[in-house]
Amino acid sequence: MSKRGTVKTFVGQLPQNIFSGFVVSLVALPLGLGLALASGAPPISGVIAAIVGGIVCSILGGSQVTITGPGNGLVVVILSAITILGNGNMYEGYLFTLAAIIISGVLMFILGILRLGSLSNFFPSSAIQGMLAAIGIGIFAKQVHVMLGDLSAKGSIVDLLVMVPGGILDYIQTNSTSVFYAGSIGIISLLIMIFYSKIRNRYFQLIPAPMWIIVFSIAFYYYFDIFSASKYPIDQELLINLPDKIFGKFPQPNFEKLLEFEFISAVIAITLIASIESLLSINAVDKLDPMKRRSNINKDIRALGIATIISGFLGGLNVVTVIARSSINVNNKGSNRSANLFHATFLVLFILLLASELRHIPLAALAAILVYTGYKLASPENIRKTFRIGSEQLIIFMVTLLVTITTNLITGIVIGIITTFIIHVIINKNFGMFASNLFKPNVLMFKEDDTYYVSVKNFSSFLNYTKLKTKLDQIPETEDVIIDFSMCDFVDHSVMENVYNYAESFKRKGGHFEVVGLDDYKSGSTHPFALRKFALSKPKDKKHSLTKRQKSLSSISEELQWNYQEVPQTEITELPEFGYFKTRQIKKVSNILSNDHCSLFDIDFSEGEMIAKQNIKATMLHIGLDSTIPEFTLDREGIFEYIIHFAGFKDIDIDSHPDFSKRFYLSGKNEEKIRSFFTDDLILFFESNTYYHIESNEKGLLIIGRERLAGVKEIKSLADFGIRLTQIMSNVRTAV
Repeated sequence: MSKRGTVKTFVGQLPQNIFSGFVVSLVALPLGLGLALASGAPPISGVIAAIVGGIVCSILGGSQVTITGPGNGLVVVILSAITILGNGNMYEGYLFTLAAIIISGVLMFILGILRLGSLSNFFPSSAIQGMLAAIGIGIFAKQVHVMLGDLSAKGSIVDLLVMVPGGILDYIQTNSTSVFYAGSIGIISLLIMIFYSKIRNRYFQLIPAPMWIIVFSIAFYYYFDIFSASKYPIDQELLINLPDKIFGKFPQPNFEKLLEFEFISAVIAITLIASIESLLSINAVDKLDPMKRRSNINKDIRALGIATIISGFLGGLNVVTVIARSSINVNNKGSNRSANLFHATFLVLFILLLASELRHIPLAALAAILVYTGYKLASPENIRKTFRIGSEQLIIFMVTLLVTITTNLITGIVIGIITTFIIHVIINKNFGMFASNLFKPNVLMFKEDDTYYVSVKNFSSFLNYTKLKTKLDQIPETEDVIIDFSMCDFVDHSVMENVYNYAESFKRKGGHFEVVGLDDYKSGSTHPFALRKFALSKPKDKKHSLTKRQKSLSSISEELQWNYQEVPQTEITELPEFGYFKTRQIKKVSNILSNDHCSLFDIDFSEGEMIAKQNIKATMLHIGLDSTIPEFTLDREGIFEYIIHFAGFKDIDIDSHPDFSKRFYLSGKNEEKIRSFFTDDLILFFESNTYYHIESNEKGLLIIGRERLAGVKEIKSLADFGIRLTQIMSNVRTAV
């Protein structure tokens, strides 16, 4: 698109981006205040992060529809840093933490400069889910007490959870009018969050649930101020505390503990969680983008680093990419980075114009928003989803969750990674496979005709997934891709999930992404994300189901009115009679599509011996004949992979078809019968169709495309080739 057209499009989309930015700001304002309070920081610090992030990332970022600001994942980390660094003095701890936030911003910028956005691929999916669930439980444990009007609850996450029943009982029995009213607003606010989505009135839905809570809280204050003879019942200590001059003197970050262990630990934890949360959100929002654009992740990380540095110096929290507010942006037709800028602009206006009203909002109301957020992160449904993928994934999830809750986030994710690796070794009973192949190149990519072919060897897991991702990211999503795992012994859950996401992305963009080579693998469940382990024999348990490719083959068989067998019912004896298999050992035949004359199948065989032995999996077609034809081999001129076994046979020329003789290598023992067999119609058929290696053993034909498993499109083409060749040959008078 021309520059003029781009500007015109940008201007034309301004109204929808302004509106989307406004709606997002309605959610960002209460969340910014609430997340800051939950983190133990001044309420305004969360809004500062959202404003700075919106401005900086809209100018320097690499994403189109993401929204930036303070994140849920950092609440526990920031609160821990403020508490530990301040030695009980929360404000002093806040100043030290601002310094840690600034350093973390520098580190994120460096990560972006070094193009290390792919580091997120080294975290197993189930471990990340366990970490997020632990964060949700941590938010819930702290904020449920605040929601009930109790600001005095202290202790670890486990201690706070144990205190919840007592906190509820204390609220019910309280004699404090202030606590009762604050807790009541908190409970009503939680009910608003829970039942908001169930109210289908379109006018009600125009205002997001968090903003309804603010409206309700402010309206509650003005009821007592204007209509009631009684004074406002909630004490000042239970209300939001905003400075008189919102953008007055900014706090000064304190770098005195720069070299202390606690400070360094805080920096590492903040950087780690901010990076993971941002990378996960960026990838998730890319899937929501109606225009299917792919973010420049490293550019985004650099922008987030710069925004975090600026936010820290202004007294704000870390700036990360946030999924919930980004989703709202997409749903309201935000189309480019200007929506993020407008969201920041409206936040500035809200703070300047509504500061006095915001001071009337009870802390319990904001806590209710975070209690609901924490529950969503750690909901039982997330546990059920993980278990459906596989019992081993639930173990990883629960170990990461429990360790994170009882220790800290860094320890939790490290133990989650170690647990994942140990489980992979136990499942495979082979530590050497991971140790010996970890640093070896295991991904080969090349282009055949109009199709990209990606072959993965040895194993594919979170440990080496970045090698596969680097290759896949080079392929335009409008192209056709076949990814072959047939040479892999093990594919883990993280890889399966990411490959599925690629398939969905290619489908949306008009491309075709197909996975082959997993038919002989067993898994712990029927879930498409379940890990796969190569099995010598097909599993017979009830959990076994056809792979996506096998289901596609079954559909093709119905379409062609052929038969489909996952494994052959009887031994196939025709193949060893072909010269191609004289020096190759057939191991297994599977996925057979067949009719009266044609059999299309996957075959696993080996060639060579000892150190030269090589295992090969390919897709081939066999055509059985009712009458005898001469022995021959036909191949594309200049291709020697298949004809080496016919060394000594000269190329047979067909005098009346010099172009055919030039393009094809035709050989066989009985030249006269071969020339007689190759009629004008048969020659024209071969000239006008895809090149295949074709071999006759008098009783049938063996047709081979390439020495690899074929994709669904290739299988359809091969089947069609066989059908039409059978029809042509039925008209050919064979020479005996």
